[in-house]
Amino acid sequence: MTTSAHLRTVLADALTEDGTLTDPAWRDAAEAVPRELFLGSYFAQVPGSAPTRYLPVHQGEDGWLEAIYTDRTLITQLDGRARPGDVTNGSLTGDPTSSSTLPSLVLRMWQQLEVEAGHRVLEVGTGTGYSTALGAHRLGDDRLTSVEYDPVVGRAAAAALKAAGYAPRLIVGDGLRGDPDAGAGAGTYDRLIATCSVRYVPMAWLHQVKPGGKILVTLSGWSYASGLALLTVTGPGTATGRLLPGFTSFMIARPHDRPPRTTLALLPGEERPSRIDPAVIGTWTGGWVAQLAAPAAERMGAGAEQILWDVSTGSQVRTTLGPDGGWTVLQRGPVRLWDRVETAIRLWQAAGEPHQEGFGITVSAARQRVWIGAEDGPGWDLPV
Repeated sequence: MTTSAHLRTVLADALTEDGTLTDPAWRDAAEAVPRELFLGSYFAQVPGSAPTRYLPVHQGEDGWLEAIYTDRTLITQLDGRARPGDVTNGSLTGDPTSSSTLPSLVLRMWQQLEVEAGHRVLEVGTGTGYSTALGAHRLGDDRLTSVEYDPVVGRAAAAALKAAGYAPRLIVGDGLRGDPDAGAGAGTYDRLIATCSVRYVPMAWLHQVKPGGKILVTLSGWSYASGLALLTVTGPGTATGRLLPGFTSFMIARPHDRPPRTTLALLPGEERPSRIDPAVIGTWTGGWVAQLAAPAAERMGAGAEQILWDVSTGSQVRTTLGPDGGWTVLQRGPVRLWDRVETAIRLWQAAGEPHQEGFGITVSAARQRVWIGAEDGPGWDLPV
């Protein structure tokens, strides 16, 4: 019979061999924390379903434990309410709103945070509690505080952490406000790690992390392009940092998610040739640059056929292949979205199309600016 301890060792071996686990202290945490205690049940995608349907997988079912110790993200909540235990018959559709992130990403981020013994750490997004347990194992319960927005998710995480033998300080509340007991300007924490994405860095974090401390957070937006940033706090309310290599994405923090929209109606507009291949905004970094240029827009489509819709003004973009080669763009509304995207993409292309480690970020109370290359290079303000 395959045991949890054996599967943890196999997973830790694999993550060490592929270069994910480089710190023995975090390998020890990976081997010690039983992930199954945080995943009594989860949702599995139904292959080939459109829209995607999810089938609950419960404790003890065939493959339940083995899937937990594969390096994959497991969905634990849909639409902010439906959990696997609530489904008694069949599958259902919905948007994932909580999950247990793939172990390699969780462990890689803990290492990227450059956390050391004795540090006090604030985690934003407890989720299932698995990442929290890893941090508590490495640092000790008294050095870790974790904030969860959803009270149902928070209660489940608290029970799982207790069952696993960990007792960090847990808070249910808006993690974008940080620790409600830290106080303004207190500089309580040495490190902050976020397991959700944000459209901009919350100012409370910049006051609750000490000068010289670090913040690791995924920046995202309404087009769901993402980049992982490591910032160093330079003073109360200020920070600077770089984006990191790789491909990291998280569900967006609910207070930063786009507002509800009605069904999109594609309307006529002004037509002209496009100066860029629209397919570039379907790439990882091209989509990131387009989102920086049009932060209130939602992106849909693929290849040469892209749609941007600004959920705040109703402005629209549609691109297609041109009848005689090239590409055609149609724009309407008060914001000329494609003009902004074209300008941004061409600046990025002129800089050599760097991946996200070629970008940096500077944050202050006045503005939050992402830039290419050096701080005085091309850049865009985040939608604070």
